[in-house]
Amino acid sequence: MSRRRLSVRWRLTVVYGTLFFLAAIILVGVNYFVVTRIVSQSIDPGSGLPEPPDRVLVQQVMVEVDGYKNRVIDSIVSWSILATVLVGLGGLAVGWSVARRALGPLQQVTDTFDSMLERLDRAFDGQRRFVANASHELKTPLAIDRALLQVSFADATLPAELRPVRDHLLASNSRQERLIEGLLTLAQTESELTDREPVDLAELARSALDRYPGVDADLAAAPATGDALLLERVVVNLADNAVKYNDSRGSVFVRTGSGADGSFVVVENTGPEIAPAQVPHLFEPFRRLNDDRTGSASGAGLGLSIVRAVARVHSGTAAAVPREGGGLVVTVRIPSRS
Repeated sequence: MSRRRLSVRWRLTVVYGTLFFLAAIILVGVNYFVVTRIVSQSIDPGSGLPEPPDRVLVQQVMVEVDGYKNRVIDSIVSWSILATVLVGLGGLAVGWSVARRALGPLQQVTDTFDSMLERLDRAFDGQRRFVANASHELKTPLAIDRALLQVSFADATLPAELRPVRDHLLASNSRQERLIEGLLTLAQTESELTDREPVDLAELARSALDRYPGVDADLAAAPATGDALLLERVVVNLADNAVKYNDSRGSVFVRTGSGADGSFVVVENTGPEIAPAQVPHLFEPFRRLNDDRTGSASGAGLGLSIVRAVARVHSGTAAAVPREGGGLVVTVRIPSRS
């Protein structure tokens, strides 16, 4: 960093010094031309002086005049060169001083900006480490608890009245795992993507919908660029929400394609009537219909929040509108790959 500041300072100094040198050279050239002209005219023996009768004497006078003119011109050139050097060195000194004064505040701003970037980088590194550590520290105990519950309640002699307790504990354990997984995914999508690859949303949707055999799909090619795992998670979350928050009709439709504004995934389902004013709140974390923020076996309330976060980190959008006849239509658009 110090070498860069010194380099800039030297460049400014050279610029200032060069300007002084050029100005001095121009002035010396003008001075040389003017003085030479004046000297030549003032001491020219043919400029109105009477001609001596002795031709030898005339030649001697002309030789002496020419010598005097040469000495005057040589003196002018010598002093001009010395003056040019002195002015140039003075220009370099002035340029060095001016550059230091000009770059002083900029150096302070640069140092402050570098320090801020270093703190931000440390903060992002800390966040990434926290997410990785939290993923391990939170998931492992839950997995152990689930295994212990399954082993403990696998005994055939287990009283029938404890089986509902077993089912309730396993369901609660599963919900906590989904909640932690959702929070970790949400935290990961808050940062900029580092790895992008060409993907087809249709292929990702086809893979994600394997676990939902009753879903109707119309999957046209939808090229995009991004993180395949996160984009597949978008389809999974949308299909999962559409299945969970359905009514007796139980219909879910998934469609993919591309257009002038990018590739898209559209998921719609039948379900209860949803007021348009409630739709924006569904994308907020832990928000469900009817402002329900309490625990629910159906989900953690992070599905659409993750969908919107993944869409944003891919420079896309996620929007929803109530479906005519009940239900919801969610559209995710991702810029197509070039």
